[in-house]
Amino acid sequence: MTGDAPGPGPAPDDGLPPLVDHHCHGVLRGELDAAAFTAHLTEADGPPAAGTTFFDTQTGFAVRRWCPPLLGLPAHCPPDRYLARRRELGPAETRRRLLAATGIGTYLVDTGLPGDLTGPAETAGAGGGTGHEVVRLEALAERVAAGARDAEAFTDALDHAVRDAARTAVAFKTVAAYRHGLALDPRPPAPDAVHTAVRAWLAAGAPRLTDPVLLRHLVWLAVATGRPLQLHTGFGDPDLRLDHADPALLTDLVRATAGTGTDLVLLHCYPYHRQAGYLASVFPHVYADIGLTLTHTGPRAAALLAEFLELTPFGKLLFSTDAYGLPELYVVGAALFRTALAAVLGDWTATGAWSAADARRVGALIAADNARRVYGLDGG
Repeated sequence: MTGDAPGPGPAPDDGLPPLVDHHCHGVLRGELDAAAFTAHLTEADGPPAAGTTFFDTQTGFAVRRWCPPLLGLPAHCPPDRYLARRRELGPAETRRRLLAATGIGTYLVDTGLPGDLTGPAETAGAGGGTGHEVVRLEALAERVAAGARDAEAFTDALDHAVRDAARTAVAFKTVAAYRHGLALDPRPPAPDAVHTAVRAWLAAGAPRLTDPVLLRHLVWLAVATGRPLQLHTGFGDPDLRLDHADPALLTDLVRATAGTGTDLVLLHCYPYHRQAGYLASVFPHVYADIGLTLTHTGPRAAALLAEFLELTPFGKLLFSTDAYGLPELYVVGAALFRTALAAVLGDWTATGAWSAADARRVGALIAADNARRVYGLDGG
């Protein structure tokens, strides 16, 4: 830490409780060059337009708005100056300064991505909070397959692995939207169908799991544990077909899981956030999430949040950042949420549509209280 640089300031004093980031990822531990840094500002997997960088996006501009002051620089400073200051401080100090300023108190970390990433405890510790694990089903199945002798051994080991994970993880997550799409047969697959699919998968060397039978099997194993199940919906990287990630495609699965005691949390949702809000409004066990959406929409975040709140019941919307790799994305996700929430609820209060007391209560629900209830945090 440089002696003449100020430390991070306190978390914003906007009346919200400490945020519960109910879906996020670890932070890269090592130093990043400019190309590696900017690659995390986009969902693209190719280069930016000629003569530009991925700083020339809403996310890039938001990083330059919110993060430089936390590192002792003026807001909107040039990217090169910002990255130089980041190198001067080093990864650990940069991470500490940025995460400490988010006002996030609880981190639910999806541990299913590869790379030298901080885990739940290390991520939360840098920000002065607490961390919990979210287990990614497909990654779990692929790990189990690496040690499986045959189909029967795999299915037995997978069943035990899911149940063991449920003892410590607060939730499961599926990326079936990437692997096949959300238009899955909603019924639990028959054991014979599972064994046939497993044999074919293992015979092929257990590559990336994309078989719809096995994806359904994973979903129903997770549902049986009673832990909340997070489902990626909406936009993502080019590995995704966006039209296959519309949460409305989950309607039959939602119906099939009603009454199981397992809540379904629809992640990201954009540009299908109104469909997600509808599902949350008519099915008691469905929740919606604003993560990633606000980070990528910048000054339009307030408009998107207002659209989420058109149909989504106020006890059904959850804050997250979906931050991955860069601590800056935690800062941006939290800052855009706070400013968007203040703008939306402030406008509705000013017009008399809402009371100030109701606005404060709903803000706390979205920021933290809904997640505490859904995931059983601190007895919530």
